[in-house]
Amino acid sequence: MNARAIRAIVVKDLSVLRHSKAVLIPLIVVPLVMLLILPALAALAPSLMNLPGASDLHALLEGMPDVMQARLAGLDDDQRIVVLMLTYLFAPMYLILPLMVASVIAADTFAGERERRTLEALIYTPTTDAELLLGKLLAGFLPALAVAWGGFVVYAVVANLAAWPTMGRVFFPTGMWFVLALWVAPAVAAVGLGATVIVSSKVSTFQEAYQIGGVVVLPIVLLVVGQAAGVVVLSTVFVAVLGAVFWAIAAVLLTYGARTFRRGELMARV
Repeated sequence: MNARAIRAIVVKDLSVLRHSKAVLIPLIVVPLVMLLILPALAALAPSLMNLPGASDLHALLEGMPDVMQARLAGLDDDQRIVVLMLTYLFAPMYLILPLMVASVIAADTFAGERERRTLEALIYTPTTDAELLLGKLLAGFLPALAVAWGGFVVYAVVANLAAWPTMGRVFFPTGMWFVLALWVAPAVAAVGLGATVIVSSKVSTFQEAYQIGGVVVLPIVLLVVGQAAGVVVLSTVFVAVLGAVFWAIAAVLLTYGARTFRRGELMARV
């Protein structure tokens, strides 16, 4: 492997992203909503508990399974709703960040380059198929990790500051969230990369690649719905197993994508 060539591909792809509004807008807006607005709204939730129409919040608390009720034991109603939302309900949604970043960048670096007709020059560079693929994968994976881990720190700070009037202490992050950020988030990003690489080899535009590859967000949506319905209760062990499942899926997708990635086929579609 030519590390210098791989690094050049990564730098080149990331520099192109800075000039693409279709890529930058979701990469800026979604993290702002997930890391700033949602935690702030969750911290305000206790003040809404006594307002008319707030019965849904009470029903949500009362409908939680016994395992979750035990974890929230010892907290008053205000603290229970804050911990439930910031620690548990928002956890699956946090995974959307690395998935989205990896998928958007991968779609742009593969299908987007074909759409802009800049892929031909890259194909003729003195790199192997493996080096070209690895460089493009890293161009999506490294920013996804940066957003996931940086976002984890920002979320922790915002959650503790916003909820301080209710909690009166630092309550976040928990051990489960460390596993979620350090183990599951990279796996989810890898799944997004693998799916987008496969899809990008079949379509011609960035929008097609991103929209079709976005189907991998469905398992995360199911986690959100499952928790809200009280069917799924996240724990450190559950999250660790979930990460192993995502890594296994990522391995299959990336292996298949690597086997089907051929420079000659890319040239035929330019």
